[in-house]
Amino acid sequence: MKGLRCRLQHHLNPLHVYCRLRTLGMAPRAARAVSFCYERVVYRFVLA
Repeated sequence: MKGLRCRLQHHLNPLHVYCRLRTLGMAPRAARAVSFCYERVVYRFVLA
């Protein structure tokens, strides 16, 4: 179970989300805004 949690923390990390959005072609400012909102709304409650 510990390995699964580590992998989820990595892939759901806001910085990882930002990088994936940039890879998909999203503008830096928009990707930063989305990852910031994602961190505030989802990440802190799910994995923190």
